[in-house]
Amino acid sequence: MKKYILIVLITFQFANAIEKDSLLFNKNPFRTHYLFPEKVLCDACGCSASGGSMGFASMLNSNFIGIRYFNQQYKSSDGLYSNSQWYNENFHTVQVWARIPVYKNIQVTALVPYHFHNRETKTGNQDIKGIGDITVLAMYRLYQTHRDSTYFVHTLQLGGGVKLPTGKFDETNNTGNINQSFQVGTGSWDYLLATEYTLKRKKIGLNAMLNYIVKTENAKFYQFGNQFNYAGTFFYLYEKNSISIAPQLGFAGEVYESNYQHKQKLKDTSGDIIFGKLGFEIGKDKLSFGANAMLPINQNLASGNIEANYRWSLNLNYSL
Repeated sequence: MKKYILIVLITFQFANAIEKDSLLFNKNPFRTHYLFPEKVLCDACGCSASGGSMGFASMLNSNFIGIRYFNQQYKSSDGLYSNSQWYNENFHTVQVWARIPVYKNIQVTALVPYHFHNRETKTGNQDIKGIGDITVLAMYRLYQTHRDSTYFVHTLQLGGGVKLPTGKFDETNNTGNINQSFQVGTGSWDYLLATEYTLKRKKIGLNAMLNYIVKTENAKFYQFGNQFNYAGTFFYLYEKNSISIAPQLGFAGEVYESNYQHKQKLKDTSGDIIFGKLGFEIGKDKLSFGANAMLPINQNLASGNIEANYRWSLNLNYSL
């Protein structure tokens, strides 16, 4: 299945350069900034959720500072028996995020998350909370067509970044639990490679992103598997006076490699999932508000022992 996912990703990656450019050439303060349409760097189930498939950028704001809330719902089972009990898991994240221009064609995105998660267990409910792993990402605009030079407007961006081990990794949460991502941090330095391509014709566009996270071993000799994120989003941009509205429809996916402990591969820790997504952003003057909902289309997480129910997010941004 991963083979087909990669084919779909690459196809959308090179057909999705619209949104950023169309907004860039408008006087409205809500402009091209759709860097990573949907994915949250979420280490299988949200332990370091910060952007990844849920996105590192706003649809309307080219440069901004804002706050974002994520909610992710899962259920998990030990899978030992056909009638093994399933337990609900709720991942909540409040994130301060910003995208700031630092040089010509270069923008830096920073993500600072705070997590508060809870889940059911055999012995009762479990809660954890705390600051998560901070992510810093730099993107370079490699190519952009001029507005009137072609029938379509294209933008290609490439970049990379780092996720700092600022969130606490609790080794006891990885003992005897099927979902080993019930953490507020990975405890490791992780590295991110990213690309985004946008294609736009007048008010209609398609935006696609790919990013790959290389994860390292933490001080507890635990290493989460590398993660591949992708997304494609169709959008329509409506602008009148100082108001901008951008409804959007698309998909997002995540592919997880196996985790390791003391250099030994851990079974039932890899997987993949594809979401369908629906959302919008609306802006007036320098403020914008956005909402997104994601429902799984197909998934195979931890050999079927983890199931994602849904995700949704809200964000409020101030344009710089």
